Parts: sequence; C-alpha cells; structure tokens
Amino acid sequence: MPKIDVKPDAHGAGAVPAESKLAALASYDVADFPVPKGREEEWRFTPLRRLGGLHSGKAEATGEVVTQVWAPDPVRVEWVGRDDERLGKAGKPTDRIAAQAYSAFEKALVVTVPKETELTEHISIEIKGTAAERPAGVTYGHIQVRLEPFAKAVVVIDHEGLGTYADNIEFLVGDGAALSVVSLQGWSDKAVHVSQHHARLDRDASFKSFLVSLGGDVVRISPSVRYAGPGGDAELYGLYFVDPGQHIEHRSLVDHAQSNCRSRVEYKGALQGEDAHAVWIGDVIIGEGTEGTDTYEYNRNLVLTDGTRVDSVPNLEIFTGEVQGAGHASASGRLEDIHIFYLMARGIPFEEARRLVIRGYFGALIQKIDVPELRERVMAEVEDELERVR
Repeated sequence: MPKIDVKPDAHGAGAVPAESKLAALASYDVADFPVPKGREEEWRFTPLRRLGGLHSGKAEATGEVVTQVWAPDPVRVEWVGRDDERLGKAGKPTDRIAAQAYSAFEKALVVTVPKETELTEHISIEIKGTAAERPAGVTYGHIQVRLEPFAKAVVVIDHEGLGTYADNIEFLVGDGAALSVVSLQGWSDKAVHVSQHHARLDRDASFKSFLVSLGGDVVRISPSVRYAGPGGDAELYGLYFVDPGQHIEHRSLVDHAQSNCRSRVEYKGALQGEDAHAVWIGDVIIGEGTEGTDTYEYNRNLVLTDGTRVDSVPNLEIFTGEVQGAGHASASGRLEDIHIFYLMARGIPFEEARRLVIRGYFGALIQKIDVPELRERVMAEVEDELERVR
C-alpha cells in the first residue's frame, strides 16, 4: 500500500532524521552490507538467484563490456583510475551490489561539460556486453558526468549485448546548470544489469532523467536525486515493457533536504506473458526545516495478458509542515474495453486498435525524451514488443 509518513517539524534545515529511510547504511565498503537473503525490504522483490552472483559481493570481474563515447567539443572525456579524487561525490552506494561495483571497477569514465557551455549535440555513451552465451562473466563499471556551472547538455547512455553488469553512474550538476539524461536498457534476453544512478544538484540546477528498460533477463535500476542547494528541479521518467519471465525493477529516491526544490517522478510500464514481473518503488523524503517543497510521483502499469505480476509502492516521508505540494499515485490494470470497442466500431481491426491504444498510453511520456530520433526508436521498439505475445 502507498505510504505517507508525516513527522513533526524540527530545527536544522536539511537534517535527516534518524527514523528516515535516508538514515539507512551508505558505504563504499562491501563488508558493511550483509549478504541479502531476499527477505529484506530492499531485496524482497528481486530474484537473487538470477543475478549471477552479484549480490554475494564476491563475484570476480571475469566478463567484458566495451564502452564508446562520442562527445562534441569542448567536452572533456577521460578514463581515470580509482584514486581520482573527483569520484564518489554524488552519493555513496546504498546496497551490497553497488558497493561491490564501486570497489571493483578498474577505470572510470569521466565526462565534463565546461562552465557556461550549451551543447547543440548530445553526448553518446554506448555500453555493449560482449559475452557469446549465458552464463556470462561479471563486469563492473563507473561513469561520472559533470556539468560545471550554467552548462547545458543532453547525454544518451545506450546498453546492449549480453553480460552480467553492475555499475554506479554519477551526475554532478553545478549551479544553474541543466542536464538531461536518457538511459536505454536494450540488453539481450539473457543479460543482467544492476545499477545505481546518483544525481547531485547544486543551487538552481535542473536534472531530467528518462529510463527506457526493454531488454534483459533481470534489470534493476535505482536512480536517486540529492539537492545540494536550494532552487533545484528534478524530473525522473521511466518507460518499461516486460515480457514473459522478465524481471524489470526501478527504485527511485528523491531527497528534498533543501528548501524551494521541485521534483516530478512518472513511470509507465506494460506487461505481457507468463511470469512477466515489474517492480516500481518510489521514495520521496522531505527533510526537517525545509520550506517550499513541490513534489509528485506517479506510476501506472498496463497489464496485457494473464500471468503477470506488478509491485508498485510509492512512499512519502514528510518531516516539515512547510510544504508547497506533495502527493503520489499508483494504478495497475488492463486495457479499457471501451477504448478498443470505440476504434473497432469505426472499422479498425482489433490488433490495430490495440496498438493505437498502447501508442497513446506511452505517447505523451515518450514526447518528453529530448532527442527526437530516440522518440521514434523507442516507439518502434515498443511496437516490436507488442508482436512478441498476442
């Protein structure tokens, strides 16, 4: 059931109360996290036995992914060692897999957009698993995208191929900067991907994230936003289409520890086929002493066949009475027969009517993608998904 906790206000702007979910352990050390058994709140929906040993914290990096970057001038692209002092500034890992990924990567990709630069072309990062068959070797990665003050950029991160891959991605958005990120999970059917996205927004910064999760056997993405100054604006969007036996999980967290910040979270999914499983957990925390927070989160799931499972849990923790707006909603259900009937009554065959309704369901969300050619690609891939199960 959705949860709203409202706690008494207290002094200390930006403080995180001990009873808040944000007081949970965050560490770079794998040993600080117990091996999950599947009964823990943060792991109870995840099929641990299908993670290729990632959750044990002992899986050695025996696989390979190839990462390629295309960036316009004057963007700086660097591969740096683990000792680079810039790394880890957006947020610490909050589970055992993320801590293992942070402690095991060999080189980190750092992409920097200089101060006051407004890019007219997007930055492209392609990550491709090279395994030929499953079980695939484990690989760990780390990416940091940095926007210096008043810069503007769009970044596309595209995942494909076969592998068992865990990583952390940092987004550092400076004062007055604006970053838009599109992350595409287009893995092959047997791939495993577990990732934490850490965004830190400085004063008056804006951040937009769009996750598209279509491929993979198990995909678990955990985006989080932390405001490091007042006036920040974050929009987190997600689209997923879950096929038979596939597990796709998104767990978002927005930490309103600063005043006068805004956030919007909207995820939409569709499921079809036996044992298709979608999970969405949306946490928003409004800290003590803050004022003027405006937040809303929303999740909707469209069930296309029998045999699917949806777990959708929005949560709000509020520790102040000075809130401009805070709310959430969650809904899961089948296609409305009346919509199909309306179209069929006008001579449109059933399959085409079904396709049109689903296009409309996803269409408004897809229009929020900032790269026009990606909108067309995502819609085409959604239609390909529809062909898999009738």
